[in-house]
Amino acid sequence: MEELGENFFQFLLVFQFLLVFPNRLIKTFAHRSIVARGLMFAKILSTIKPYLRWFILGGTLFFLFTTLKNHWQEVTALQVNFPGWLMLATALGVTLLAHIWSGWVWTWILRAFQQSLGKLKGICVYLTTNIAKYLPGNVWHFYGRIAAVSKSGGSLGAATLSVLLEPLLMAAAALLIALVSTGMGWLKTDFNLGIGSLQIACLISVLVGIHPRFLNPLMHWLSRSKNDNQAVKKANLNYYPLFPLLGEIGFLILRGTGFLLTLMAIAPILPQQIPQLISAFSFAWLLGLVVPGAPGGMGIFEATTIALLDNSQFSPAIILTTVACFRVVSILAEAIAAMGAWFIVRNKY
Repeated sequence: MEELGENFFQFLLVFQFLLVFPNRLIKTFAHRSIVARGLMFAKILSTIKPYLRWFILGGTLFFLFTTLKNHWQEVTALQVNFPGWLMLATALGVTLLAHIWSGWVWTWILRAFQQSLGKLKGICVYLTTNIAKYLPGNVWHFYGRIAAVSKSGGSLGAATLSVLLEPLLMAAAALLIALVSTGMGWLKTDFNLGIGSLQIACLISVLVGIHPRFLNPLMHWLSRSKNDNQAVKKANLNYYPLFPLLGEIGFLILRGTGFLLTLMAIAPILPQQIPQLISAFSFAWLLGLVVPGAPGGMGIFEATTIALLDNSQFSPAIILTTVACFRVVSILAEAIAAMGAWFIVRNKY
């Protein structure tokens, strides 16, 4: 079982970088023979990419089903007592707070682009659209936010970049936590030099790419392509989005705390295990964000968490129960947040 988990984890790592490594960076150095071969492989990959989603989803479901089948009796033997239910309720509250915090951070991003919906309205737009990420295509929450900013008189280019910058900052925050955790020995993975170098390269690319020197020309191009020339002058990123990046780190810490509380409802944990758990959560959440599969990272996050956590400290039955409960807690928190935000918008705006 442990060997199956390691193989599945390596499988996800490979596809993570095949799918998210920037093609333009490869094309820039395409005159080198090695990278030219990589470019040829990337073209082949783009051809099979529509089928790759289902292949990854199938492999993920097979891994989860195999793990559940091998540990079914242990899972059914676990019981949640009254203090455990209170812990799950606390996890729900912390996860709900995390999504509200994430909506607030999105308003920071909008303000950095000189686009503002107002703090309360921006958070409500974020929360009401967030639940749409579970719809097929996994893009409808982005569309809803872009439409809301545009209807408020904002620049279409700035609105588009704001919703694209948010997951980039989330991915950078999660990758930063994972790399630091690996360096500190909190997270043990089967990294090799090549994969580690690619991760660092992706992190540096994101951190450099979100600088106004590079992002503003892209925003101007998007605005001009939509005949939004007047918005070009007023929609600029005037400063490096450091505070939104720190905000996304805070979001991951809050989500990780919700995961810890969910685990504590199932089994006790030691203080020295907390760094490993937060690190494993961050990396699993990162793969759920960037690897194509089920909407909202469903399946990818769960499978990666099972593969990452040490079976000598947590039994597979405990991990399986925890990730299942945490998924329910997450969806329930997002649904409550969406309904609450919808109610506020309906009565206030």
